[in-house]
Amino acid sequence: MHTLVFDLISTQYIGSLTALKACLLKAKDHAEANKFDPNKFLDMKLAPDMFGFTKQIQIASDNAKGAVSRLSGKEAPKFEDNEKTFDEVLARVDKTIDYLSQFKADDFKNFQNQKISFPWYPGKFLSGHDYLVGFALPNFYFHTTTTYNLLRGAGVQIGKGDFLGNLNWQEG
Repeated sequence: MHTLVFDLISTQYIGSLTALKACLLKAKDHAEANKFDPNKFLDMKLAPDMFGFTKQIQIASDNAKGAVSRLSGKEAPKFEDNEKTFDEVLARVDKTIDYLSQFKADDFKNFQNQKISFPWYPGKFLSGHDYLVGFALPNFYFHTTTTYNLLRGAGVQIGKGDFLGNLNWQEG
């Protein structure tokens, strides 16, 4: 079971963040081709009460590193949430991928025994399984999808294949 958890969060998060980075690079190329500063993407929002582009990426990053850390029982690195440029956002995605790449399947052998709590629900916790399927995965995809939608809405030529990234297609 812990191998499946590793595939669901470490492997899949790395793949999704790699796909997100490719979308960000297409956005940078789009800005260059249309002669505008890619930093203009950083404040985009889908709705006035939603977090902006940069915060969406920061949360996806925090969710990924937090999930692997919580489910493995390891301490997550702290990122300062101080990205002010498009290149700094790209660097954050790279730092997150680098951190996730350190994990192995055996790191998650006790994931079900983890009690995951948050300051906004004092005195309550989620089991490792409930946290994984009810919070970690959906929250990560919410923020990566929102980032994708912001780029798409800004005219960046990306599609579902860009969001999905490299798939392990086999002959058959």
